[in-house]
Order: sequence, then structure tokens, then C-alpha cells
Amino acid sequence: MTPPASNFIRHIIEQDLASGKHKGRVQTRFPPEPNGYLHIGHAKSICLNFGVAESYDGQCNLRFDDTNPAKESQEFINSIKADIEWLGFHWSGDIRYASSYFEALHEFALQLIRAGKAYVCSLSPDEAREYRGTLTSPGRESPNRNRSVEENLDLFARMRAGEFPDGAHSLRAKIDMASPNINMRDPVIYRIRHVVHHQTGNTWPIYPMYDYAHCISDAMECITHSLCTLEFEDHRPLYDWILQTLDKDSLHAASNSTQPAEDYVLPRQIEFARLNINYTVMSKRKLKELVTEGYVNGWDDPRMPTLSGLRRRGYTPESIRNFCDRAGVARSEGVVDVAMLEHSIREHLDTTAPRAMCVLRPLKVTLSNYPADQQETLVLPCHPKDESMGSREIPFARELYIDASDFEEVPPPKYKRLSLGAEVRLRGGYVIRCDEVVKDANGTPVELICSYDPATLGVNPEGRKVAGVIHWVPADASVDVEVRIYDRLFNKENPDDKSVADYKDCLNPDSLQVLSGCKAEPSLRMAAPESGFQFEREGYFCVDRYDSTPDRIVFNRTVTLRDSWAKISG
Repeated sequence: MTPPASNFIRHIIEQDLASGKHKGRVQTRFPPEPNGYLHIGHAKSICLNFGVAESYDGQCNLRFDDTNPAKESQEFINSIKADIEWLGFHWSGDIRYASSYFEALHEFALQLIRAGKAYVCSLSPDEAREYRGTLTSPGRESPNRNRSVEENLDLFARMRAGEFPDGAHSLRAKIDMASPNINMRDPVIYRIRHVVHHQTGNTWPIYPMYDYAHCISDAMECITHSLCTLEFEDHRPLYDWILQTLDKDSLHAASNSTQPAEDYVLPRQIEFARLNINYTVMSKRKLKELVTEGYVNGWDDPRMPTLSGLRRRGYTPESIRNFCDRAGVARSEGVVDVAMLEHSIREHLDTTAPRAMCVLRPLKVTLSNYPADQQETLVLPCHPKDESMGSREIPFARELYIDASDFEEVPPPKYKRLSLGAEVRLRGGYVIRCDEVVKDANGTPVELICSYDPATLGVNPEGRKVAGVIHWVPADASVDVEVRIYDRLFNKENPDDKSVADYKDCLNPDSLQVLSGCKAEPSLRMAAPESGFQFEREGYFCVDRYDSTPDRIVFNRTVTLRDSWAKISG
């Protein structure tokens, strides 16, 4: 894998290291909310946060921002941990949870109330939205904004005790209702939620908001560079306001810092452009909708842009990390061609995937002049350019299968496969000629009667012109497999385009085709789950990690052989 490209974030970190700002420390964090599976967009953040920590001998924490238990679950936590490890990254120390800091966050909220910087608001959620104003008009102050410190402490304590129903009150920071930044108009920092939390159970009837919990969690973990996507740029003033309003010594005391208080430095939030890919949706809400409404077969459906889905489809950690590096880290939003992602997996599998033959639409071939009682063993390399991968043995006998698409009774011009009266070479084997076509009652070819030339094994006799080479498998020794042909989930370049009434209208009806009765060469009989192969002339495929068993081998198509992005980028 090539070294990571330089970018503006690395420049900032290098400047901080040169100035001694953090005493040589680099501490990042990856802070997913466990409300869904990670997708390819999160891979960019993972590679960035873990990658810069690795590059500068720093550390990266994994912290679950689990402040909204109504949408979170242990299933999502487990999947996120597995995805990070699969990508090849390792977090520093134990896994962290925002919920582990609930007591400290509560104490900091009390500090804000005592300082007159937070108050309990009794507006309903709808009323609060109305009072908040718009992007072009200022907000109005809540009728409760000037409650006394004592009254706010009493109400907040009763919120904590669970006396009030959801939505009855909220705790808001007291900042500026006329601010041009709507995030600074007295934002809610605590709300009432009588929901069982997957980590803390029924302990808490109130939960902190993400913007409040995130910056304090960063400070408690002594994060040096808090990297997040551009959607949080307008939230940075609130991030800084909370940390600068709280007592710095109390933040240091609550942190895990071993440094003296005078060396304690608050974290800096830095934003970068999120990863957007055409023919793809990245919204967790929409991905969840596809799952719950049955448009796909779960979060790890190979058509999904989730890391679990890409893994099941046959994508490798190396290909995704290389793709993220190619996509780059920028300050402005853009859209990356999905063909670049497909190029990354082709590039990796081209050098690492062993070759094999699989006939997706079997058409029987009988070699009339091959002895019925004879069988020989042909030896083919596992990779045409890498001898270290070894070879595999394939039985050759009188009956075999070729793909139905490799035969045309009346061929079009410049046809280079098998046709009646024409010759073709079998991959790694002999030259054969089609002499007769056997058809069913509908006129569909069901068997080809051919003859082979015994003098053509591995050689091309002088003056002999053969149109092309096709793949094949032995009839008796072949393995029955199921092959799932996956294509892009959406057939419109931008499913989120405002001109589209519903993004689901852009779903590709041909995104999955299941082929049963496919015939594979015998070397694939013991193929392990997740192992990848290049099916010669067909594409790259992998063994399904869940549905494939010794008695039922299932292959998923990872990607086709054609590399359109390389042609475009070249």
C-alpha cells in the first residue's frame, strides 16, 4: 500500500508538533454513533483518524457517542468494532463510551447552571423550534431564560430524578438568541428521555445532546485534533464555547491527563469534506429504510455501501484503504466516481486473486473423438504472473461444459468464440471444433458435438489459426455452485437529487441476479468463506461468508473485469 498523501490536516498536525503545542502528542478519536452499520463514507474518517495517529506515533480512541439510546443497539456496536478491526486498525486502550462520562457531563451541566450559562426551558419542542427563528431572522428568548440559578438547579435535579415526562423540559445553554449562527441560539444540551440505555440501563431519564457531550468527551480524553466532517463546521463555535466557558482546571481534573494543569491544552475541531460517491446513498436514515422495508437483505447485503456489505461482496481492507487515500482529504465537498472504488478492488485482486474457471450458463460439450474411458489431468497456473501461487489440476475427459454465451450457431462478424464448423481453444487445453448442434423442442442448443485435436495441447501448430480461447469445466468432476451477480444498487447517478421525488425510485431492478446450477472447476470445492477468485473471462468473485456451506457453495460477484475508471483517469 502506498504511503498516505499529504493534506491540510497533516500540515496542521505537523505545525502543532513543530511548535510543541501538545508536547509532541497526537491523540485522535473515531466517535461513531451506534445507530447503524458503518458505510464507505465512515471508512474515510476511520482511515484519517487512525491513519494520522499511526503516522505521528500517536493514539486513536474508539468512542461510541451513545447519547441517543432510542436509536442505538449492541448489534451496531459489535458491527462497528468488527469493521474497524477488519480494516486493520487498532484503537488505543479500552473502548470508550460517552455514556461512561454521564456523571461528569451532569456535573459540568451543573457548573454551567451555577455560572448563569444554562437554564431549564419549559417550551415544548415545537415551541422551541418556533422561538429559535430562521436563517434570516433572529430567535426570541424563551420565557424561562431568566429563571434564577436556584430554580434551574431545582428543576434540573427533578429532571434527573425522573419526575417529568419526555419533552416537558430541557436544559439549554444561555448564549445568544440573535446570533447569525443558529447553533448558538441557546442550544439544548440535555433532554428528557425515559428510554432504557444499552450501557446504563434505567439509570438516566435525561441524556446529553451530541454537541454538548462530544466536546467535553474530547477534552476528558485529551484529544489534540478532533477531526469531523464539514457538516459540523457551523457547530465549531458551540464546541469552543462550551469548553471555554467551563472551568479549565475542572476539565483537566476530570480528564485522564498525566500532564500538569499548565500544560493541558483544549482540543481543536478541524473539519474535512465527507466522502460522497455517485450511484450511492450515504444517509444512515435511508440505509436503515432500505433494510427495514425489505429493499435489501440486511445491513450487510452486498449491494449496500456498508463496510459489512462490501466485505461480504469481496472487497478487501487494502482496496478500501487505498480508495480512501485516492479520494483524498479536502476542505470542500465533491463527488467521487464509484468507478474509482471499483478500480481499487480490481487493482488489488488482479495481483492477489487466484484464477479459476466457472461456467455460469452451462452448455454441454461432447468430444466425439475423445476415448470414452480416458481421462487426463491438465495443470493450470493459479496466477498467470505469480508462480508462487502454484498451480491447480483439472481433469479433462470426453464431456465438459462451456458457457452458453460462448457459442453462436450463426456467428456475427468478427466473432471469436465457438460456432458451427469453427474452432476455438479451451483454456489450458486443446483446440476443439463444433461439428453438430443438438437442440431441444424449442430450438435451443442443449449439447454440442465437437472433435478435439490431440496435437494442440499447449501448442499452436504452424499455420493453424484459432479464433479465440474460452473457459470450460469437466462435466463429471465439476462442482455445482450458486452465483449471485451483483450490480449497483441505484441506476441514477445522484439518487438524492432534488428532482427525484423518492430516492427509492432510483433503485436498480437488476441489482441482483441469482444463477443456480453453475458449474465450477473442482479446485473450488473446498474454497473457504471470503476467499476471492478471478473467474476467467467473467469477473472477480468471493465465497459468501454466511450462506456458503460445504454442501452449498455460494459465490458473490465482487466486480466485473472491465475497468472503466482506469480508462477515464488515464
